[in-house]
Amino acid sequence: MIHHLKGREKALEPFGLTGRRAEWVALASLHGGVFTRSQLSAWFGMDRFKTLRFVQALTRRRLAAEEMVGDLKVCRICARGIYRALGVEGVRTRRITSTEVAMRRLLAFDYVIEHPGLPWLPTEPEKVGAFEALGIHRSLLPVRVYRGAAGGARRYFPRGMPVALNSRRTVFVHADPGYDTSTALHSWRDRHRRLWEALRGLDWSVEVVGIACAQRQLVRAERVLGNWTSPARSLDRAKVPATGRQIRREIEGIERAIRSRDESVIGRYGGIRDCLTRLAELRAALPTAPSEAIIDRFTVWRSSRFSEGGI
Repeated sequence: MIHHLKGREKALEPFGLTGRRAEWVALASLHGGVFTRSQLSAWFGMDRFKTLRFVQALTRRRLAAEEMVGDLKVCRICARGIYRALGVEGVRTRRITSTEVAMRRLLAFDYVIEHPGLPWLPTEPEKVGAFEALGIHRSLLPVRVYRGAAGGARRYFPRGMPVALNSRRTVFVHADPGYDTSTALHSWRDRHRRLWEALRGLDWSVEVVGIACAQRQLVRAERVLGNWTSPARSLDRAKVPATGRQIRREIEGIERAIRSRDESVIGRYGGIRDCLTRLAELRAALPTAPSEAIIDRFTVWRSSRFSEGGI
């Protein structure tokens, strides 16, 4: 039983899908809408002939379609009724818009099926609802506004990458299909940064998983993600705190104490003159102070089902 499906696979019984087959179709539909025969074969432990028969059964009933994406044959869950039964009819995964998008979905799905026990939040409403339940306002969530005739629609977590949340731990997956650069990874970080800060402020750990199918992308992810967890330490001089965030916090505390004439704080520094000296030291160190780590840990993971060059 896949717990994060919450029994939604039972809604696929009218389509002749039950048991593990229903679980697979629900899992693929909720996590990108695409899969390959090799993923299907590995999941069920089936030989290629049984795998072919299952795919043919799906395509014959027009629940799925097989098509070439680059050099790879991909099976796409295309039936609107499947998504309607799962309660996600508006999800934007019924179509493949580009090779890059398809490969990103496949890589992310590969990680999900290798880690089915993680408490994934497979849909946009589930992601938004889970973080709002923690008291995190949706204005802090990554969002993209799509302009159109209806005046624009907001989509949270627009890339649809996997997110898991449980037991004060959050996992965010970034899949690099080989088309991205380090700039793209930094942009993804910037869209999530305020959410990560809010989570860490609530004492939830933030873990990022970098996924790729080529060694070059793995090395790049490891280097970049390492910088997010272990920023350089601060200068030893002047007994300055380790990070810029800590420096700003102490500056604000001293300034507030001086304005309110809080003798308990002023006395800790030795008096007004010593407070002013300390402020000067902190302000001098601030421009060169390192940033605080923005995530708690990271891992990199290589998909073995796809070639070095991606699709």
